[in-house]
Amino acid sequence: MDNFIIEGGNPLCGEVEISGAKNAVLGIIPAAILCSCSSKIDNVPDIRDVHKIVNILEKLGAEIYREGDTLIINTEMPISYDCSEYEEETGKMRASYYLLGALLGRYHKAVVPLPGGCNIGDRPIDQHIKGFEALGAKVVIEHGQVKMEAERLVGADIYLDVVSVGATINIMLAAVRAEGQTIIENAAKEPHIVDVANFLNLMGAKIKGAGTDTIKITGVEEMHGCEYSVVPDQITTGTYMMAAAATRGNVLIKKAIPKHMEAITAKLREMGVQVIEEEEGIRVIGTDAPLKGCKVKTLPYPGFPTDLQQPMAILMTLAEGQSVITESIFENRFKYVDELRKMGANITVNGRVANITGVPKLSGTKIRATDLRAGAAMVIAGLVAEGETRISDIHYIDRGYEKLEENIRNLGGSIRRETVPDVVLD
Repeated sequence: MDNFIIEGGNPLCGEVEISGAKNAVLGIIPAAILCSCSSKIDNVPDIRDVHKIVNILEKLGAEIYREGDTLIINTEMPISYDCSEYEEETGKMRASYYLLGALLGRYHKAVVPLPGGCNIGDRPIDQHIKGFEALGAKVVIEHGQVKMEAERLVGADIYLDVVSVGATINIMLAAVRAEGQTIIENAAKEPHIVDVANFLNLMGAKIKGAGTDTIKITGVEEMHGCEYSVVPDQITTGTYMMAAAATRGNVLIKKAIPKHMEAITAKLREMGVQVIEEEEGIRVIGTDAPLKGCKVKTLPYPGFPTDLQQPMAILMTLAEGQSVITESIFENRFKYVDELRKMGANITVNGRVANITGVPKLSGTKIRATDLRAGAAMVIAGLVAEGETRISDIHYIDRGYEKLEENIRNLGGSIRRETVPDVVLD
């Protein structure tokens, strides 16, 4: 078990380069199953969730090689459609459900254990199943397994009852190999939806409208391998933007795409932080004056991302006056609040609304990461707190952030990883 030990008080200054998007690559890697060929994917982040999905694909029969940040995925040999023996692996990550769409698209059948991931609230897969059934699949959930089979996949008009990133990608994965046209209405518009669609199009798919609320897919009989570079990670970018602002630093975030960050940029500027678009990325310069309180409501893209409300809470904790976070996506996203209270934060939670009264400072203490994005928030809290902060359960952070402690040290932060032996009780 690893911990982070952080000594707060150092402003972050310098440059950091953003790695490939976790949420995009976890859809792109299973998409490689859709052809019996070889694909080359660049800018793949070195994170635990990627290791897990690669491990699952290898057990299903794919040959995968890693060279630096490049993955070469060879699916020329038969790939098993049955993941039932790999429940331990699939149960540890949410994105394992993309195997459903990819396997259904290629083999017209799939058996995949129900997915796991961070416990941040109810995340049903009913919209995924609705889409698969509309395409012609018979779906049964029993003994913790999703079992699907279709004699043939036929395009359909599918309206998502709620905007769902996972369902949008999963339906795309299956529909690209269906007969005729599929239209997804009320589709998610996040940057990684566009990235997965771009990858599929390079493989020979015919997808139009990705990034809008209506996606049109014309099915194809065959697909082929391709070379592709994953888009930079929007959430990682936002995390470093907020870390720079919270520590009153000056950081150039290289490879960041300003268009993807507009909701975050607007709020940071509202709080008094300088955000400058440069040729190489985005520069964030913290203010010596107290931050200004603000209100944030999480929304599907292009609104404020739910994955960045926890890091945003650190800025609000240090801001003057009152701030409010309304979480409209996941109901359990405030579990981290108890950890911040240990550091001196003044936060009250009523349902999906957190009211934050700014405090002059946070104090270092022992805290834990309650999920992936809360873990990133705990790191920022440690960087601004007085004294030493010790963060446990950082395996959550390793799921989605590549070289986090190395990057922070390069920016002048004091952070180190400590391995603590697991305690075995008799």
